[in-house]
Amino acid sequence: MAKATYHIQRFDDLNGWAADEHRAALDVFCKTADRITDPWWQAACHLAPTSTDPRGFFEMYFRPVLISDGQPMLFTGYYEPEILGARVADDRFKYPVHALPPDLPKGATRRQIEQGQLAKGHELVWLSDPVDAFFLQVQGSGRIKLPDGSVLRLGFAAKNGLPYTSIGKELVARGVTSADQVSAAFIQSWVRQNPDAGRDLLWINESYVFFRILTDLADDDGPIGAMKRPVTAGRSIAVDPDHVPLGAPVWIEKDAPDPMTRLMVAQDTGSAIKGAQRADIFFGTGPGAGAIAGGVKHGGRMIVLLPIAVADRLAAGVI
Repeated sequence: MAKATYHIQRFDDLNGWAADEHRAALDVFCKTADRITDPWWQAACHLAPTSTDPRGFFEMYFRPVLISDGQPMLFTGYYEPEILGARVADDRFKYPVHALPPDLPKGATRRQIEQGQLAKGHELVWLSDPVDAFFLQVQGSGRIKLPDGSVLRLGFAAKNGLPYTSIGKELVARGVTSADQVSAAFIQSWVRQNPDAGRDLLWINESYVFFRILTDLADDDGPIGAMKRPVTAGRSIAVDPDHVPLGAPVWIEKDAPDPMTRLMVAQDTGSAIKGAQRADIFFGTGPGAGAIAGGVKHGGRMIVLLPIAVADRLAAGVI
């Protein structure tokens, strides 16, 4: 991958900047501002909660920077699934969601974990569909609706350390579908219609995610992101922290269909989110959000708002 380059922009260069709801973006920025420990960010982070002019705040303390590594922009979407489940296994609910076993063998693959029952005894909840269990791991969080009507919130705890492999790309490589037709809904449908081949297909992604039960979230809170705070629908994105600082405001310009120009905040990460021009937009909770998120695979550009001193030093090659 090419070395990242940094290009200073003007706020006037950001399409739709003046029309955005900057207060909404500032409120989300403030949720994780105290998690940014870099001293170059401290002035902006400390003053953000007291700002009465959100747009002026961003324009005074930040400079827009286009970070490029030679790869085209790709926006995707993610969400928090709502899935039926049970705390005890039975004939219907027989596919487990696991906490991290303390003795998991290093390098154990998805197939080895499932076939060898390497996480047995560490089940948090049981689901009725192996496809739901797989996509819960892809999303990294979920709400499990239990038979008594209560809801169990699950959040990311750990991974087995193996790289994520795209199931969609594998289906395209096999000639099952085309790149412009593959989506989460297509993958789910294909696996359910081809259970044996589908099981082997899912095993190609050797990465396995373990969860923890979340007990301190309000009903209207999003799932916990990489900054240990809830993410916000329509304002939080997952990024590659090797290129974009976590907690940074990020201006996105997502292409059609359903174009989006909006100030977001980089508050999450993801195994498949790699590169300077790569972002996963959080769309919310439930099947409606899932339908939107699963169909997002669009181009455009994103521009990171960095503290002025940091932006200038990066552009000059000082840091």
